[in-house]
Amino acid sequence: MLLKMISGRARAGLLASVGAALLCGAAATPASAKMLVYCSESAPEGFDPALYAANSTWDASSETIYERLTTFKVGTTDVVPGLAESWTISPDNLEYTFKLRQGVKFHSTDYFTPTRDFNADDVLFTFNRQLHKDDAWHGYITGANWEMFEAMEMPAIIKDVVKVDDRTVKFVLSQPDASLLAKIALNFGSIMSKEYADKLAAAGDKTVLDHKPIGTGPFQFVDYQQDAAIRYAANANYWGGKPKIDDLVFAITVDASARAQRLKAGECQVAAYPVPADVPALKADPDLTVMEQPGLNVAYLAFNNLKAPFDNIEVRKALNMAINKQAIVDGVYQGMGQVAKNPIPPNMWGYNDKVTDYPYDPAAAKQMLDKAGVKDLKLKIWAMPVSRPYMPNARRAAEMMQADLAKVGVGVEIVSYEWADYLKRARDKDRDGAVILGGTSDNGDPDNTLGYYFSCSAVGGSNTANWCSKPVDEIIQKARVISDKAERTKLYEQAQQIIHDDAAWVSIAHSRVVLPMSKKVENYVMDPLGAHRFGQVDVAE
Repeated sequence: MLLKMISGRARAGLLASVGAALLCGAAATPASAKMLVYCSESAPEGFDPALYAANSTWDASSETIYERLTTFKVGTTDVVPGLAESWTISPDNLEYTFKLRQGVKFHSTDYFTPTRDFNADDVLFTFNRQLHKDDAWHGYITGANWEMFEAMEMPAIIKDVVKVDDRTVKFVLSQPDASLLAKIALNFGSIMSKEYADKLAAAGDKTVLDHKPIGTGPFQFVDYQQDAAIRYAANANYWGGKPKIDDLVFAITVDASARAQRLKAGECQVAAYPVPADVPALKADPDLTVMEQPGLNVAYLAFNNLKAPFDNIEVRKALNMAINKQAIVDGVYQGMGQVAKNPIPPNMWGYNDKVTDYPYDPAAAKQMLDKAGVKDLKLKIWAMPVSRPYMPNARRAAEMMQADLAKVGVGVEIVSYEWADYLKRARDKDRDGAVILGGTSDNGDPDNTLGYYFSCSAVGGSNTANWCSKPVDEIIQKARVISDKAERTKLYEQAQQIIHDDAAWVSIAHSRVVLPMSKKVENYVMDPLGAHRFGQVDVAE
């Protein structure tokens, strides 16, 4: 049975939480099969990674099912070949020609059997559906958009994707981009099967692409029980070699303390994002290993700069000074974080340590609000319903901000929504309130963070502060076409100073990322970019 690797007591808990629907297909699995259960923090928004921007969605799709032309060496931010085995760059840096890996097979499932291997047609389908608004697949999910692709300004960077032959594709750029190879390693670059898409289009149900995925990755999709569990099987035909784990289950467990308890009980072997208060007990458990590293992340509070009085820089500065960030770090992160003064963390190149953070000074903040003519201000603060690596307890952080802001005469109402809805509503330009959010760098390049959060083109999307600065926009564009890292660093330092001086948002904290797991888990490597990858993992007998 699939449950051979799990104790009898744990088996009962798993069956109750994962649901018999996911396990009923396991009866034919050999008794020697290995299974790993990962207690994930939230349900995926869907299984087409290019449509979404949550790490939990990417873990469930692009990191398990799909692959990209380029990828990141395990445990690093170094770009290495993926589905492209090599590439050449023209002298003017405007053409990137990729040689595709041969013999790569798409997943064969009970709902699709491929008749050919991966080729250039799949690359063109993957990128053209995002690049061209008149593509038949551009709006196949009503209300969804290609958020990361557009936030990285790929439509302005990529002029064309050309099929040279079945094994060769050429990206023609409108302008040089020093981080292009890292960008196409992002989740939006996950290669889809054009053959599968054509089959769905012919059947008149394109939306199935987002529910029943087909990729080339180490695991293939088996089943999903809404808000309960996702089941995957090892890809026996994986070009990189069949994974050592036969069956992978994401047991969706929204409550962080419940994840920790399930891990200790043996109901899962890896658990996402424990709350800091649970970490000492996890470290003390002799059956567990607790991995830890500084995160390439930031948590922030974004006002809606399009709404008065938050369009007033003096009001934004006052609110920055009214919030006791050190108290939030002490109370929420409990030794697992540090106060942030910039949107990029100090362990990322390009960090500007010369920026002087706003002091916590409620008296001065009150004076500034009075001078700005702001009286009896009412503010909604949105608190995320889930724990994230950059913010373990948004509700508690919001409560502490509520108390701080009351001291300067600002009344705060805390609101929240279901996670997928929260993310969607946060991007609305008409949003009422300041939103607690954050993120982990997708590729370790400052452009990824600064461009994603502060590009003018991302207003109404990933730029949740809805803050547009022409100088910052120009800096981001200029840095993209420069290959010299020292010159790019100077530009990013300038951008951070402007973002700070304009109080675009409140940078709250950078966290340390902790990942507890059973000591039976072998070969797991923490990802600095926040992904959870199980392709190389084994579980000891």
